[in-house]
Amino acid sequence: MIKVFGHKSPDTDSTGSPIIWAWYLTHVKHTPAVPVLLGEPNTEAAFVLRRWGIPRPEIIADVAKGEKCVVVDTNNPAELPAAINEAEVIQIIDHHLLAGGLKTRLPIDVTIRPLACTATVMHDLMGEDAARMPEALQCVMLSCILSDTLGFRSPTTTPHDRAVAERLAHGLGIAIADYADELFAAKSDVSAFSDAELLRLDSKEYAIGGRKLRVSVIETTAPRMILERKAALMAAMPGVAREDGADEVLLFVVDILREEATLLLPNDLVRAIAAKSFGARAAGDSVILPGIMSRKKQILPALAL
Repeated sequence: MIKVFGHKSPDTDSTGSPIIWAWYLTHVKHTPAVPVLLGEPNTEAAFVLRRWGIPRPEIIADVAKGEKCVVVDTNNPAELPAAINEAEVIQIIDHHLLAGGLKTRLPIDVTIRPLACTATVMHDLMGEDAARMPEALQCVMLSCILSDTLGFRSPTTTPHDRAVAERLAHGLGIAIADYADELFAAKSDVSAFSDAELLRLDSKEYAIGGRKLRVSVIETTAPRMILERKAALMAAMPGVAREDGADEVLLFVVDILREEATLLLPNDLVRAIAAKSFGARAAGDSVILPGIMSRKKQILPALAL
């Protein structure tokens, strides 16, 4: 049985895409596959599963030597199980930069395309077979695209992502604006998370100037709820960094509606990164970055020290 999974700290795309592709492998390619997760899905992803009646996939801690796997929505070993290079990865489907570090014993099928969402890539790979997806899975695919594009607000959005989403929504009879509001309301409800959990909720490892960073992003329509916890979040950063083997945590609170990000500034190192990366200088404990919404396209490529 092939295991299909995305990255740790699964968001909507990394929760939904394994479900979609496991269905495709099993029911179209007649190759038995099962979706699994590398952690609890975030609030938006959990909402999508409940909304469309999809059982939450099993959560796994690692993979076994020689176990057949398909990796989706990442190609970065730091975001994958510790034993990933001991497993038999047979396929990668992604839309992120090529990180390097994955090793295979045989040539494999790799698809990485400059689109906003892995689910869009999967729709293309399925071709005419995409129409065979059960309605609930089409709803999941639409959810993935709307989540990753922030309702088409993100600069990562391509005309093709939008066209696929609009085609799906039309066939399903779903009003995109109304459903996106439901998604973002679920995404914004982070009241149940501790400060450390919030800092890890949607984060990726990244290194600049010899410093290892945990770059965290919280996308919300209610940034005030996060920023009211600013002092506690900054107090939790050193412990999270230490436990995760990082030098520093960067937290960007993305305001979906105002299309801007607030970067917390807990110390001089982060202030220096903000100044060098974004030309942002502030003496206080945070700085607003107008127009910054995408970690993949605007934050990680700009980071410098």
